[in-house]
Amino acid sequence: MARQPRNSGGGGASAFAHDPQESCGKQVIFWAPEVLPTVVPVAATTSRLKGDTPQPLLDLAAGQVRRASDGWHAILRVGTLEHRVWLKEPPAIGTNYVAELPFDSDFDARAYAARRLWRAINGRPPGPAFHQLSKQRRERLSAAIRALDARGAGSTYRAIAEVYYGKKRIPDRAWKTHDLRNRTIRLVQGGLALMRGGYRELLRPKRRDK
Repeated sequence: MARQPRNSGGGGASAFAHDPQESCGKQVIFWAPEVLPTVVPVAATTSRLKGDTPQPLLDLAAGQVRRASDGWHAILRVGTLEHRVWLKEPPAIGTNYVAELPFDSDFDARAYAARRLWRAINGRPPGPAFHQLSKQRRERLSAAIRALDARGAGSTYRAIAEVYYGKKRIPDRAWKTHDLRNRTIRLVQGGLALMRGGYRELLRPKRRDK
């Protein structure tokens, strides 16, 4: 029997069906704009825009659109990049759109994302992402999740440490007071914190002081 997808609930993603047995890399994840600040709120406008060229926000062949209780969410591919937008009203092809950017704590990130989208749909280089995790940070997060999975599968801290740091570095005695044991425990605790909602902090870049 095929597994039934379940609702994402209140974990930050929008209320779309998803399969908990599939990795996030194999299915589309839609994030609520209050959780992911680079989601651009857009709205249709009847005002004549300069140039009056309808923006290709709703090219379904180059993206995906889903309906949720709070409106319509779209992941649009322009060139090689994906851009996320959110609309309160049903989307309509051939309509002019404007970005609606509230002056809240996410304005900086949201305005940057809107500018990248505007540049992309006008054939200009969109520029770098507003927020990117370093390679070292990504490796650390990956290690934390793997350590948590190993711990959940019944592995001891010692066994986990042998995998990450090498068996030769693990002492035969005094393991309980060894620094590598403490580091392994912190690694597992980091994975646990991510699982309990800390992953959402990765979506929000630290504020830039200017």
